Amino acid sequence: MRASLLQIQVDPDESVNSRRERVASLVRAQKGADLVVLPELWPVGAFAFDRFAAEAEDADPAAGPTALAMSAAARDAGVWLHAGSIVEKGHEAGALYNTSLVFSPAGELTGTYRKIHRFGFDRGEATLMTAGTQPVTVPHPQATLGLATCYDLRFPELFRALVDAEPEGARVIVVPAGWPAKRAEHWSLFARARAVENQTFVLACGTAGSHAGVAQAGRSAVIDPWGEVLAAADGAEETVVTADLDLSQIDKVRESFPVLKDRVL
Repeated sequence: MRASLLQIQVDPDESVNSRRERVASLVRAQKGADLVVLPELWPVGAFAFDRFAAEAEDADPAAGPTALAMSAAARDAGVWLHAGSIVEKGHEAGALYNTSLVFSPAGELTGTYRKIHRFGFDRGEATLMTAGTQPVTVPHPQATLGLATCYDLRFPELFRALVDAEPEGARVIVVPAGWPAKRAEHWSLFARARAVENQTFVLACGTAGSHAGVAQAGRSAVIDPWGEVLAAADGAEETVVTADLDLSQIDKVRESFPVLKDRVL
């Protein structure tokens, strides 16, 4: 599986519409990839709390501008696309969700995940967004994808649920994020830890630039089931991180070091 992570620059001087068009072009340039990944809340910025309500949109490509643009880009490139996340306008009055979107090469919306763990300690996202309730996996022709978002990385029980999901557990876990630069070491540490403890590939895709004055960590990385970093961004500039995943490595690691079989709790 060839995976390409697009570490998107979020510039407050660039309009959401312009960024949508630019990102769609970047996705189209990834022809030949088996999976393309975008970061968390890249249309608006993960810390642009004052813009969440105004920029909220539908997750349905028939109604939401980001979903529509990403559906078309996935179809034009012929790639599976994890389109990062958007501020989703819920059907309940006033409800907002941090929602990830996954599209097939036909442009079909094949999965959505509403972020379960909201960041902010009773401020920001934690008060503005409604929490999701369900772990989500998405069938990809090469490997089942598990979906998590940013702050979810700090909660390993979610990743266990993704690995244990029925009918087939996640073998590649995709984590878009808008992770702050001041905790960049935690981002890299947790991404590797989740890969090691679950013996899965982890695709950790961060943003570049600054979200409402909060500098971003960047450091997007592709990590294998033994915790080795196959490819990574050096810092927080806009870039594309691409790696080839040998999916047979998952079973090899699990057979040679069968730690998952020794779980008690």
